[in-house]
Parts: sequence; structure tokens; C-alpha cells
Amino acid sequence: MRPSITLLGTGGPRPDAARGATALLIEAGEDVILIDAGRGVVRQVAALGVALDRIDPVLVTHHHYDHIGELHDVILSSWLMGRARPLRLFGPPETRRIVEALLQQVYDKDIEFRVHEAGNVPWQQVATTDIVAGLVCQGAGWRITAEIVDHGSRLDFPDAFRQRWVCLGYRFECPEGVIAFSGDTVDCPGLRRLADNADILVQCCYLARSEIASPQTQRLAGYTLACADTVGRIATEAKVGTLVLTHHRPKSAELLEQMRQDVARDFAGSLLLGHDGLRVSL
Repeated sequence: MRPSITLLGTGGPRPDAARGATALLIEAGEDVILIDAGRGVVRQVAALGVALDRIDPVLVTHHHYDHIGELHDVILSSWLMGRARPLRLFGPPETRRIVEALLQQVYDKDIEFRVHEAGNVPWQQVATTDIVAGLVCQGAGWRITAEIVDHGSRLDFPDAFRQRWVCLGYRFECPEGVIAFSGDTVDCPGLRRLADNADILVQCCYLARSEIASPQTQRLAGYTLACADTVGRIATEAKVGTLVLTHHRPKSAELLEQMRQDVARDFAGSLLLGHDGLRVSL
């Protein structure tokens, strides 16, 4: 089976009955790699018939709740379902602090209780590594690198916050090709490096052109999340093969199609409008 990506959640922070929040699965041979753990991720993995205890590693793009809201569930449920080894987890600086707080302050009683339930495997730790740009990990015939991307980096945050705010995208490379995931970002050098000649680019695309009509949405499209006014051009200039749009603000089917058409004006390659459960193979 060729390496593939499955979108587990294609929405954003606003609750959407049709979409979970950001999460995607890469399957390559026997390896199952999870990127982000937003709302609904464990249920979606179960619906695919993928054993939770096979997930390793987990990669986090950044610390917004729609990307890590069910990180605890991935950690605990993968163990409850038989994970018998430490779970490798990578993310931007302070990911380790978050995981330690979850395991030592929030779910410590839950873990202790289940350790003493009949039939459970011994507790397995999480091996968390804070990362920035560069090589993240590698497996049988594949490697993953990270790039720092611009998700609000130019907004006028206090300096103390700005120093702590690091957002990542990821690039999966194997003999069959390249899969890139933008994470949450606008156009920036890191995104261009991730997308360069990618066979598949999974790209955030939050708004259709017609939605970028107020000062608030214009600011969002310029500084926070790429939208239909720029995504197609980015993919074309990066020579992307297949462009998959994800991280959508709740909208009607008609407006979603309008957003796809907006992007298609600037991109002539294969273009897919992401939905939960969409699978794309190299």
C-alpha cells in the first residue's frame, strides 16, 4: 500500500457539526503518524479501523486548542487500547510542559486508577521532545522535517508572548514522494520550503474570497490563516502536484464550492476540498 494521508478533522476552533478540528493521519507501511489532535480525533481514528496503539509518533503544530484539545485522549486511549511502549511526541517549545501538566496534574488520578484496574497493561510514559525547524524523526524509508511558519507572528503581541509563540508545519518524505502539511499559517518562507515540489500539500484555507470583506477578516487573511485569495498562487509557485484544502470556517456547501473555485483560479493542478475522512495516496 502506498503512503497516504487521511484527514481526521478539517474544521477550526468554532464547533461544526460536519467537521472535527485539525488532525490528520499519515500511514506508511506499518507506521501510523498523527499530526495534531483536535476535537474528535480519537473517534475518527476508531471509525477508520486503525488501532490506536499503532500511533507513533504524534506531531503537534502549535498550541491552539483546536489542534491539541484531544491530545490527552490520544495519549490515554492509545495506552488503554494496548500501547506497550512510550509514545513519541514532538511539538514546538513548551509542548513538554503541556504534556507533563496533563499527565501529572490533570489526569494523574485517572492514570493511577486504571493502572490498578484488572487487565490493563502497565502505564507507558510519553517521550516528549520540544523542537523547532529541522529533522524531527524518521522511520523505515521515510523522514519528517519541520519548518517554522507564520501564524500571527507579525501581530502586535507583547514581547514575552511573542518569544513563546512558535508554530510549525511538517514535510513527510519517502521514495514514493512528498506530503506537506502547512499547519496554520499565511504565506511565509517556511511554508514555501514545506510546499516546494510536494506531491501533496495539505493547506489551511479558512475563507472564500467573498468572506474577506471586513477589517477583521482582512486582518485574519493577512496575518493569521491563509485563505482562498493566496492559497492557489502559493501552490502554483511551489509546483505542488495535488492541493488539499483544510481548516475551514463553518460555511454552506455553496460557499465551500465558491472557495474551491476561488483557489482553482490560481492553481491548475489537482485540487481537493478537504472533508473529514478524505484519504489521499501518493
